Amino acid sequence: MKKIAGASLLLFGMAVFGQAKEDSIQFRKISTEILNNGKGYNELRELTKTIGNRLSGSEAYEKSVQWAAQKLRDAGADKVWLQDVMIPVWVRGKESLHIQTSNGKWKSIKMLSLGNSEGTGGKDVSGEIIMVKSLEEYDQLPAEKVKDKIVFFNYPFNQENVQTFISYRDASAYRRTTASLTAKKGGKFAIIRSLSSALDDVPHTGNMRYDENISKIPAITIGNTSADELETLLKKQKVTAKLNSNCGMKGEKLSHSVIGEITGKKDQSVIVVGGHLDSWDVGEGAHDDGAGIVQSIEVLRTFKELGIQNNHTIRAVCFANEENGTKGGKQYGKIAKENNEKHLFAIETDAGGFSPRGISLEMDDSQRNQIKSWVNLFLPYGVYNFEGKYSGSDIAPLHEMGVPTAELVPDPQRYFDIHHTEEDTFEKVNRRELLLGSAVMTQLIYMIDKNW
Repeated sequence: MKKIAGASLLLFGMAVFGQAKEDSIQFRKISTEILNNGKGYNELRELTKTIGNRLSGSEAYEKSVQWAAQKLRDAGADKVWLQDVMIPVWVRGKESLHIQTSNGKWKSIKMLSLGNSEGTGGKDVSGEIIMVKSLEEYDQLPAEKVKDKIVFFNYPFNQENVQTFISYRDASAYRRTTASLTAKKGGKFAIIRSLSSALDDVPHTGNMRYDENISKIPAITIGNTSADELETLLKKQKVTAKLNSNCGMKGEKLSHSVIGEITGKKDQSVIVVGGHLDSWDVGEGAHDDGAGIVQSIEVLRTFKELGIQNNHTIRAVCFANEENGTKGGKQYGKIAKENNEKHLFAIETDAGGFSPRGISLEMDDSQRNQIKSWVNLFLPYGVYNFEGKYSGSDIAPLHEMGVPTAELVPDPQRYFDIHHTEEDTFEKVNRRELLLGSAVMTQLIYMIDKNW
């Protein structure tokens, strides 16, 4: 019996080793194909340079819908379609900020209105600036200290965290909430220090929210250099600010997410890979999230090019309206539930086109442990971090339905230098880093399709 048991273990070990070798060879084929022949970099150039930034509701976004549909067809998708989504329409318009010090001179300050903010209706709104360094400090201010003032929330991005997304999540409360907090105490508008790791004067926009039953006042952001200069001035003298902006919501309109898929050979269970097609209305939306779009399309192209016979349906989703509403992801989840579609897995890539370093896994422990058991296959491609437990906002509705979800984790050090700014351009994307992200996504989908 001992000899039989020993022989069985040996055969099992040989089978496991053989399987790992086969997977390693397939990983290499995927990487070789994408690094040599990947279309993603050129497609990103086309998206950013011929269409540019793609705010939901804009003409440019509608052009990107047709562009993405054609690229999915070119990639070899068996089926491509547009999914109806009702999206909010926000328009920035012309805007300016000036400050006046005790010498009476006005100085222009580089700024951006936050997304979904109301403006001043094209009129000047002026007032004295008061500064706070934290929400806790603001909470201690009596309403009479805030009434008719402009509140400058000077909360810096925490440079100590190696994982910059921790600092971003920490500071993002100032972007989301300070307009309503200021309005509640009678302030005229809110200024925030940008959520930025860069020591420059580039303002970073992003989505904000209004509380119900509180007046909607403007919220704007300034870069780190301007924030430091304003802080220095306020320590010495009284400073007045004057804002003129034309931004605001313009109702809703019908738009679309773009979906393409390769039909499964064994069953119709769905594996989703995706990013968001929209971007903010500054820069070119290259890292956020043009990179994720072309990486997702590349997964389908590579399966087709290498003749990989996928067991399950592999679906690339270019989600609408992630930046200022997440309506595309919500609608996708709603339709999937109504159609009783079985989803095995979903991964989003929405953290930039930098070198892949890991995969964050939001799923149960048995599923996490299975994927983590593949770590040796991913190590040659620089991917080692499987400890995260979060995934993208567009696939959150799927996670709520019980679907295991994940997110590609690129190197995070440069992302918040350019996130939501005019600096997010094609020139900031490195070809090899972008394509390596595509390769890792494809390798993961290959393993999920084969083993789940």
